[in-house]
Amino acid sequence: MKTFGGFRSGDEFFYGELRGDEVHRLSEPYWIQFQPTGEILPLANLQIDVPLAPSKLIAVGLNYADHIAEMKRTEIGAPLIWFKAPSSLLAHHGAIEVAFPKHQTEFEVELAVVTGSRTKNVSADNALDHVFGYTIGLDITDRDLQKQEKQFGRCKSFDSYTPIGPFVYADTDVRDASIKLWQNGELRQSTRTSRMIHSVAQIISFVSQSLTLLPGDVILTGTPAGVGPIQARDELEAEIEGWPRLCNSVANAQKISTGHAEKSGPKQFETLAYGLAV
Repeated sequence: MKTFGGFRSGDEFFYGELRGDEVHRLSEPYWIQFQPTGEILPLANLQIDVPLAPSKLIAVGLNYADHIAEMKRTEIGAPLIWFKAPSSLLAHHGAIEVAFPKHQTEFEVELAVVTGSRTKNVSADNALDHVFGYTIGLDITDRDLQKQEKQFGRCKSFDSYTPIGPFVYADTDVRDASIKLWQNGELRQSTRTSRMIHSVAQIISFVSQSLTLLPGDVILTGTPAGVGPIQARDELEAEIEGWPRLCNSVANAQKISTGHAEKSGPKQFETLAYGLAV
């Protein structure tokens, strides 16, 4: 299993391949071209950053029967998809900044798929040929806004609402991988990817019928039951099949008024800047 990621040395960001405790620096994003520079750096001296830069971040809903039951929804017969803003991506050990602390904001752990080639109108039989690898993702969701608005984009796209990583794994089989999430050390979500209603291959095929997936695009494949609320000072740990855990803290985002109304709701526009405040 090959392991890739995004790394930072001081103010400098780069992509690399992780081999043991060493990072082999790459001159290009690994999903576009594998081109080592020859420079090898100790992982201990680097900061782990967001491992990719997708042109599209696609989410899938209602893909586990137990989650459908807990949300009191029904199966719709096809994958339910929407877009999340790529600017919502957050690195390992980053702080999830809750935009509206009085809203119910919840965690959802998901297997994330990274595409490796231009993908359009592929069959489910051929879909996995277009996968570069997989990683761990969280789909943080403002349930108050989700209930108020028909579109899911805003309630799931605030800055920091998509933690991802720590790394991307190629040449691995995730058809029956364990997927778990702990909140403050307590196991909250636990299932296996084989319990998905729509498999990774079926999701890729479905999405590709509507739009073209580009190398490096990410698809979050849905969450199992056990989702729950988060609040400042929480610690979340997510794991898939024994890969290094994705760890993130939770803080409240400080709202800086710009003079506009700050009420939430479908009839109010919110023009706010956010700064970290625990």
